Amino acid sequence: MPSTHKSRTNQLQHQLEVLNDAMQSGTFASVAHMLNGLKPEDVAHLLESSPPRMRHIIWQLVEPENQGKIVQYLSEDVQGQILEQMDVQEVVAATEGLESDDVADMLQQLPNRIIQEVLLSMGQQDRKRVEEVISYDEDSAGGLMSTDLITVRASVTLDVVLRFIRRHEELPPATDSIFIVNRKDQFVGVLPLSRLLVSDPNTTVREIMTTDIETITVDMNAADVALLFERYDWVSAPVVAESGKLLGRITIDDVVDVIREDAEHNMLGMAGLSDDEDTFSPVSKTFPRRAVWLGVNLLTAIMASLVIKLFEGTIEKVVALAVLMPIVASMGGVAGSQTLTVVIRGIALRQIGKNNFGWLLNREVVVGFLNGAVWAVVVAAAAALLYGDMTLALIIASAMILNLVMAGLVGTLLPIGLKRMNIDPALAGSVILTTFTDIAGFFAFLGLATWFYQ
Repeated sequence: MPSTHKSRTNQLQHQLEVLNDAMQSGTFASVAHMLNGLKPEDVAHLLESSPPRMRHIIWQLVEPENQGKIVQYLSEDVQGQILEQMDVQEVVAATEGLESDDVADMLQQLPNRIIQEVLLSMGQQDRKRVEEVISYDEDSAGGLMSTDLITVRASVTLDVVLRFIRRHEELPPATDSIFIVNRKDQFVGVLPLSRLLVSDPNTTVREIMTTDIETITVDMNAADVALLFERYDWVSAPVVAESGKLLGRITIDDVVDVIREDAEHNMLGMAGLSDDEDTFSPVSKTFPRRAVWLGVNLLTAIMASLVIKLFEGTIEKVVALAVLMPIVASMGGVAGSQTLTVVIRGIALRQIGKNNFGWLLNREVVVGFLNGAVWAVVVAAAAALLYGDMTLALIIASAMILNLVMAGLVGTLLPIGLKRMNIDPALAGSVILTTFTDIAGFFAFLGLATWFYQ
């Protein structure tokens, strides 16, 4: 980690401590002065790093003209909490000067009634832009795009383009190219700023523009958009309708948010948590969110327990089985999670298809068998030494091989099957997989023991 980043992180942590001490002593004037001197991104970080009571106080100390700049950098959950505290006029003031896609993201956290009031309070041009973006699914290219862009015709000279640009007070953020459209506003190509600045002003746009640009359709999934940006190292990209009409552009800052949210979704989904989970959300919100998933997990644990109950008589005869059977289930669960994680990542990167799925399935089964064989020898040797029972050693070795093969098989098939049923494999996959490996492991181990010891 660069030393500058460490220093910035330590500084923000120190500011949190100063804020906490100031609130305890009641010296809010100095806190307000410090807050309003920080960058909006840093204030957003302080808000997200604070418990609810402290968060509320910090927000009250932020000057109204700075609120909009800060809100756009907050996570959805925290952003929603902040917006709930604001009236319509405050929301309108906060959205002033923001890009249409950022305004749309903010408004989607509010009830429909409030959204309509905010839209009616906007100027006609701003309202039209926001309504266009908000009409698209937030996880689509249309939901990501901004309508704030510069367009010119191919027939004009570069001198005309330069004079047109100078009429603007500033360029839209992350502008690396000027978009070229025809008389029907259909996308034709781009004029990179780097080429514009070094070319002869008397040259026409048509002579130096780039036309082999891959466009993004307005209904493209946000994850697919992120993959294209990653593949082609784009800074911005045009968004078009089916007719080819240029609707807006997507910039790299929005794509970074998509990538981060996707990573958070996969990480939190494995634990059954919402991807907009707030670290400092109150008990009233955290409790029900986690309780539902714990209830699902309880049902799967009961299913595994019922399998054990089927072999209750065998366990009573050979008590060592109760000691050793968690090993088989645990190894299967870990092996299955490894496969599941690799396959979910492959799905997210659009790397898995009909042409390579068979190879992947075969590899995971073979890897499961080899790992099962290796660790079966280790566990069998330990069981033989501990209990002096070669039959028991053979049983646990066989069960481990069977369960790790099953883990590789289920870990590969499960996320593909869930995806086809439009169920998020990152959210449901881990619980279902654990159920499979637990039941398979207990059934194989205790079933073999029953057969051998009868």
